[in-house]
Amino acid sequence: MTGRRLILTAALGAAMLTGGVAQAREAAPAPVPAVTATDRVLGRADAPVTVIEYASFTCNHCAAWTNDILPQFKTRYIDTGKVRLVFRDMPTPPAQIAAVAAGIGRCAAPGRFFDVAHSLMSGQAAAFEKGDGTDWFAAAIAVSGRTQEQIEACLKDPATTRALQAEVDGAVAAGVTGTPSFFVNGKRVADPSLASLSAAIDPLIRTR
Repeated sequence: MTGRRLILTAALGAAMLTGGVAQAREAAPAPVPAVTATDRVLGRADAPVTVIEYASFTCNHCAAWTNDILPQFKTRYIDTGKVRLVFRDMPTPPAQIAAVAAGIGRCAAPGRFFDVAHSLMSGQAAAFEKGDGTDWFAAAIAVSGRTQEQIEACLKDPATTRALQAEVDGAVAAGVTGTPSFFVNGKRVADPSLASLSAAIDPLIRTR
C-alpha cells in the first residue's frame, strides 16, 4: 500500500468534510459535544476535569503542542488523575492528507490511538519537508496494532468517514474555527499554552 493509494482512499471523505465546515460556520455556537464511548481518551475516566482538544495532523501548531507541551501537561495533570484528555479530529488543509491521517488513528486497534497520534505529530515536519506522506503513514500504521490491509479496509468503510464528519460537525457547531482548540469542562480556552490551560484547570481542581 503506498501513501498515494491511502490519499486517494480518503479523498472523497475529505471533500465532504470541507463542505460541512463551510455550511456549519453560519450557525451560532452550540455546546461542545459530550464525551461518549467513541471518543479517544487519555487519562482516568473519573478525572474531575475533562479537556477536549480539537486538532489536525497536518497542523503545525497541533504538532508543536503535542511534541512540546503535552509531555508537561501529561505529567502535571493526566498522570496525577486530575485530567482526562479527549482528542477529536478537525482536519485542516491539505484536507486529503489530514483525512487519511485522522482515518489511520480511528482505525487503530483499541488503546493504540495515542501511539498513532504521537507518530503522526512527531513525524509531521519531516513528512512535509520531504513532500511525501508514504513513510509518514507507514510509521503510523506500524504502531497502530493493525496491518496495512486492515487499515486500508477501514479507511474505505463509509462508517469511518461518517464518524469523522460527525466529529467535525460537532466542532464547528461549537465554534471551533482553528486548531488546536481546547475546551476545559465545556468552556473554550483562549489559547493552547500550558499557562492558559492551567489557569482554567487549577481552580476546578482546588474546588474539589
